[in-house]
Amino acid sequence: MKIFKNILVAVDFNDAVGELMAYAESIAEKFGAKVWVVHVAAPDPDFVGYDTGPQYIRDMRADELKTEHKELQQICEMFLSNKIESDALLIQGSTVETVLEEAKKLKADMLIVGTHKHSFFYNLFAESVAVELFKNAEIPVLSVPIEKEK
Repeated sequence: MKIFKNILVAVDFNDAVGELMAYAESIAEKFGAKVWVVHVAAPDPDFVGYDTGPQYIRDMRADELKTEHKELQQICEMFLSNKIESDALLIQGSTVETVLEEAKKLKADMLIVGTHKHSFFYNLFAESVAVELFKNAEIPVLSVPIEKEK
């Protein structure tokens, strides 16, 4: 039987994070695993040959990132038992590549992601982040179906 010591939960603030965290908590309790709650923020734009913009724009972006990190920490506190070791990480980059790189760095044994149900035509023309993670992950991936809010 596989033993999980590090579980990475990739969250998007639009998802029903409570559902993802319930699975993470259940598995972490069973195996005594640590839970890493990770959100990938959009990378800072690269403008070759240009300055990064006025200071107030950089300050606004820094404030946004601080707020998102606080939200991640609150997710850990709200949805995980205090008996479970957890950390919240906010990382900038391309979502799929960044999640997979972070999973390797953290020596994650399992990746938990939310998946949305879409129509046949949507799935035909648009690859989702979850599908790309399934294709490229080298560790088990638990997919949790997320209902769209009505």
